[in-house]
Formats: sequence, C-alpha cells, structure tokens
Amino acid sequence: MKNKNLLFSSATTAIAIIISLSIAFLIILFVSDSPSAAIQALLLGPFSSFRNLGTVITLASTVSFTGLAVCIMFQASMFNMCAEGSFFLGALIAAAAATSFGLPPGLALIIPMLCGAAAGGLLCSVSAVLKAKVNANEMVSSLMLNYVALFAGLYLMNRFFRDDTYGFLASKKLPENAVLVKCVPGTGIHVGVILAILLIILCYLFLYKTKAGYEIRVMGQNAKYAKYTGISVGGAIILSQVLGGAIAGLGGAVEVMGMYARFQWTTLPGYGWDGVIIAILARNKPQFVPLAALFLAYLRVGANVMARVTDVPSEIITVIQAIMIMLVTATALLSRMKQKAVEKEVLANE
Repeated sequence: MKNKNLLFSSATTAIAIIISLSIAFLIILFVSDSPSAAIQALLLGPFSSFRNLGTVITLASTVSFTGLAVCIMFQASMFNMCAEGSFFLGALIAAAAATSFGLPPGLALIIPMLCGAAAGGLLCSVSAVLKAKVNANEMVSSLMLNYVALFAGLYLMNRFFRDDTYGFLASKKLPENAVLVKCVPGTGIHVGVILAILLIILCYLFLYKTKAGYEIRVMGQNAKYAKYTGISVGGAIILSQVLGGAIAGLGGAVEVMGMYARFQWTTLPGYGWDGVIIAILARNKPQFVPLAALFLAYLRVGANVMARVTDVPSEIITVIQAIMIMLVTATALLSRMKQKAVEKEVLANE
C-alpha cells in the first residue's frame, strides 16, 4: 500500500510538471518570434557552458537548505512561512559573527554557521510557541515575522555591523578563513554543496529513524491521535519549527560565506519561498529534495539563458512554477479526499 501511494504521488507530480511545461511552451509559441530557439535555450541552456552547469548545482544546493527546512516544518502540518526570514537572518548573523569575533581557522567557519543556525531557529520558534501555547495561526504570524527579520536585521546592520568605508549598506569584508572553499575551478561550486548533501541524509534519518522524527510525523498526520498516544504535541510543534528554522538559517550562513565577500542584502532574497516550492514538489520528503532542487535550479538557469539569447523574458518560469504548484497541490488534495472517503467506508462497514 505504501509503495502504491508513493508511486501515485510520484506519477501525479510528474504529470503536473509535464502539463505546466507544455503550457509554458504554448505561451512561448504565441509570444516569441523564434519559439524553437527559445524552447531550445530553456531546455538545453544549462548545458551551454561549464559555468552554467555549475550555477545549476550551486543554486540547487542553496534551495536545498530551505527546501529541507520547509519539509520538516510541513511534516508537522505547520504551514510556517518563516524560512525566508530565517535564511536572511542566518546570513546576516553569520556575517556579523565572522567579521566581529576574530576567530582562528576552523572556528572561523564553524562558529558563524552555528550562529546563523541559532538565529534562524530562534526566529521560527516565535511562531511555534505562539501556536503551541495560544493556538495562533502559524501562517499569519510567520509571514509577519519575515518582515520583522528584514527590518530588524537592516537596523542591526546599519547600527552595529556596517562597513562605513563601503559605498553601500554592507557588512565588513569576510575574513579569508571564513570563506567556504570553491570545489570546482571556473564555477561557484563550494563545499556548501557537500554540507547540503550531508544535511539531506541527516534529515532523512531524523524523520524516519528516530523517535522524535516519528512523533513529528504522527502529530502532522493526526494531532488528536498523537495526543492520545502520549506524544507531546506542543513539544513536537516547537521542535519541528525550531529545527526547520535552524536549517534555513544555516543555509543563509552557507550562502553568504560561500558566494559573497560581504553581507549586503537589503531585501529578502527569496530562497525561503523557493523552499516552499521544493517542499511541495518533494511531497515533504527529504529524500526527494535534491531532485526537486535540481529541477528548479535547472529551469531557473535555462530561463536566464533563454532571456539572454531570445526575446522571451525569464519570468516565464514564474508561470511554470505557479501552474506546477496548483496542479501538485490539487492532486494532493484529491488524494487526501480519497483517503478520507476510504476511511469512512471502512468505518461504516465495521
């Protein structure tokens, strides 16, 4: 039964992707003067250069962090949207720690990452505690917290960590021993890719091989049943959200230390929203996050190549994403309705 459900969900996701791509191709046919060249650039653009292929891998590793974060939070049926703010705050705090503490080699990498993870977890814990203690809607509170993180972070940057000699609002330059080493010359691929892979494995083991992960999944499927079996629902809520926020914060730390010389974001980067897309495509399963992340990154890079060489704007990917999300969530809703109907039928026949 479990294999059949997995096959069904995989098939419906694949169908949703095919339909959304087909609709995008139709749009390109209508808006482009050279649709064949545009479609070719979209599909094959990432392979047009070694650098583009490296960009796919780098972007996939970045969104894997937020995708994993959202997967864990969604596994508890908590629609926490704070991964965006946690990613931003994690990057800022990591840069602040790296430039302020004067750490020796080794610790100069570890301490900023831990600080970024702690900042991300702390931010997401606010929505979790509000949900566990007063049953506040986590989606509303988390959406608001994203902007709290943005403007509070900008204040801290401007007040305490700003480099006054730089022409724009930015932190001091990261020390050389706080920069992640590039793995592949000629590309942006750094050791953060390895960290992302290790984290995917650890998240899978946590959710499916530990008692705490089991409690989170049971609570997400049926909170009343979890409570009756002795599981601390409030504890599972807080654990899942803090852990998810910490992963997103770690992703922000890895991004700024692997891709930038200093922190200089003045708006939310958008990777948290990408994490929601990744989690939806992966059906909240960590083991499918790499595939979903690579797919999204491939489309993004292909769209950028298409926009450079043809008359089709890269925003066409936004259309594809929107259609995919609608179709995937629709199939998930239908499967949930089917499951409930089967349960009612079984209970009626007893």
